[in-house]
Amino acid sequence: MEVLWTIGSGTVADVADALPSGVPLAYSSVLTTLRVLENKGYLTHGKEGRAFIYRPLVGREQARQSAVAHLVSRFFENSPELLMLNLLGDGKLKPGELDRLKARIEKEKS
Repeated sequence: MEVLWTIGSGTVADVADALPSGVPLAYSSVLTTLRVLENKGYLTHGKEGRAFIYRPLVGREQARQSAVAHLVSRFFENSPELLMLNLLGDGKLKPGELDRLKARIEKEKS
C-alpha cells in the first residue's frame, strides 16, 4: 500500500521495482498481495493495454484507523485502554512520544 500511496498507481512490476532493495519479492508474490488487497477493498485495478494498473481506494489514514480497530477488537477485547496500557508497559515509547501522548490525552479530555 505504501508504494501505491506514494506513486499513485502502477503495475505489478512498478510496485515490485519501487519496493526497498532489502525486500526481494518475486513478481508472483507482489501480484498475490495486490490481489488480496483488492479483494479486501483496499485497491482496484483497470486494464491499460495488456497490463493491469492498480490504484488505492483508501487513504493512509482510513487504512490506519481500520487496522487499529481490527487490532483492538481482535487482541484487546475492544478496549483502547488495554492497547494503550500494553504500549506503555513495554517500555519502548521514547520520551518525546510519551509527551505527545500526554498532550493528546489532555486535549481529548477538554
